[in-house]
Amino acid sequence: MSRLALAFALLAIVSTPAASAAAVVKYKVLYDFAGGSDGGGLFAAVTVDAEGNLYGMTSGGGTYGQGTVFKLTRSAGGKWTERVLHSFYYRKDGNGPMGNLILDAAGNLYGVVGSGGPNGAGTAFELSPSRNGTWVETKLYSFCSATQCTDGSGPTAGLIQDTAGNLYGTTQGGGKYGVGGVFELTPVSDGWTESVLYSFCFNVNPCTDGDDPYAGVSWDSAGNLYGTTKYGGKSSPDYGTAFEMKHKQDGTWQHRLLHSFPAFPRDGRLPYAGLAVDKSGSLYGATLQGGGSGCETGCGTVFKLTHNPVAGWKESVLYRFPQPEDGAGPASTLTLDQAGDLYGTASGGTGCNGGCGVVFKLTPGSNGKWQYSVVHKFNGQDGAYPNGSVIVDSKGNLYGTTELGGTGGYGVVFEITP
Repeated sequence: MSRLALAFALLAIVSTPAASAAAVVKYKVLYDFAGGSDGGGLFAAVTVDAEGNLYGMTSGGGTYGQGTVFKLTRSAGGKWTERVLHSFYYRKDGNGPMGNLILDAAGNLYGVVGSGGPNGAGTAFELSPSRNGTWVETKLYSFCSATQCTDGSGPTAGLIQDTAGNLYGTTQGGGKYGVGGVFELTPVSDGWTESVLYSFCFNVNPCTDGDDPYAGVSWDSAGNLYGTTKYGGKSSPDYGTAFEMKHKQDGTWQHRLLHSFPAFPRDGRLPYAGLAVDKSGSLYGATLQGGGSGCETGCGTVFKLTHNPVAGWKESVLYRFPQPEDGAGPASTLTLDQAGDLYGTASGGTGCNGGCGVVFKLTPGSNGKWQYSVVHKFNGQDGAYPNGSVIVDSKGNLYGTTELGGTGGYGVVFEITP
């Protein structure tokens, strides 16, 4: 039995009762995926445009059963309608997309697919709206086009874009040493060209500079890039790193190791999530394991990295997840709102044979401590397994996705109103 089919069966059996009236008011399923041509299986965040329309990707479904790009539009009556903008086909443009999309000022969408495509190792693509209302896909780059995949393979995290239109991302595999890298895609007169900014595992056995970046990269105000790797680092065992790609004045990039996990007892380990950057340049992230003792390998942590010109970068653990019932194992990049609060998603919770997942919030206090609260616990019928980040609009509303759950079992897009 496939994971999807098994999960649907479990949801039907163990879904918990509906949430309380107060929670129902704040939480709303905007769209319930039905599988088939509709799509299903959402692993990443949605993207919002200036009109409030939402864009995202499903890992399955569509015309060929291999994933879609979709758009959700709100009608005057408050109902949301879905439109499939593109269906993926593995031989042409890849299959099973898992990352988020980004939207440029002209209304074009950019994303990556981690497998398939002409070389079998994933692609980067652009979707552009045309005058007749259709969307046209352009393949920007097919990964693993060089000998032994030195250009990278398996890009599963979303891209970011600079003011010149260049795109940046990570690959889990490939690169000069085979364990992933950071890349740049640059528009040129006849298409796009790829540059590998850094290949991880320069120091082999162990990979002290990092190994296998799962998440994408983030900007600071100076144009430097920040990210994480699941494995590698200078600690023993080597359970991941936080790193900087410093943009030098001559246009080159320099890798810098900021932190190796775990660095001390009850530190986190396995940072699947990327890094969020605040206005002061501090970094926030999450680890899948480590921290508290409520789980066999630790239920995970939320951490902060702060830079001191003299002492360098210092990590502080903001929260250690104590038990799965209130959330555990955060794997998505955190989101900062305008007030400095952190939002994220995690597994755990109740129902769904181990927990349907939660949306959580961390609020900074005047004493330097952070207050943790569960914003929503999924119950299966309203969604299950939120793998992606949440986004916050200008009014403070949260939007997110779940991999599975909903009435059809194929995942939902949701809104949480504060």
